[in-house]
Amino acid sequence: MDPREIRHVLGHFATGVTIVTTKDKAGVPTGITANAFSSLSLNPPLVLVCIDKKANCYECFEDSGVFAVNLLGEHQEQLANRFATKGIEKFQDTAWHMSANGIPLLDQTIGYIECSVTQGYEGGDHTIYLGEIIHAEAAGDRPLLFYKGKYQRLPEEG
Repeated sequence: MDPREIRHVLGHFATGVTIVTTKDKAGVPTGITANAFSSLSLNPPLVLVCIDKKANCYECFEDSGVFAVNLLGEHQEQLANRFATKGIEKFQDTAWHMSANGIPLLDQTIGYIECSVTQGYEGGDHTIYLGEIIHAEAAGDRPLLFYKGKYQRLPEEG
């Protein structure tokens, strides 16, 4: 099939927007916007993320052995765009902190999931990383969604 048609069809599946963060060998934070994220198992607690092999931070996932999935709120579209942009210092002027587990976490997200990498699997132009959850928190705000190639928001309740 034509990749454009595949992208069109897959775009009809709404996903949450995340920024997956990790660190390089020197401990410098790095990350990438991703909607290729899923919960996998409750026992053991596992999630998966799919990282493009061409991403600047790709090797850091193997090197660090840890990552965090930062769940974005509907107010964080600009942050999603920043971490989706290549060739910029993504953490400059971005509020973040290093967790007790040594994983960079973005501030003011609606939640995060800290993981240790348990497996990596070939997935075409991506690697599928399984992560065992070592810590997680959520605030319960409204999520930023991605649907039909655009950021979306949940309709107002009422």
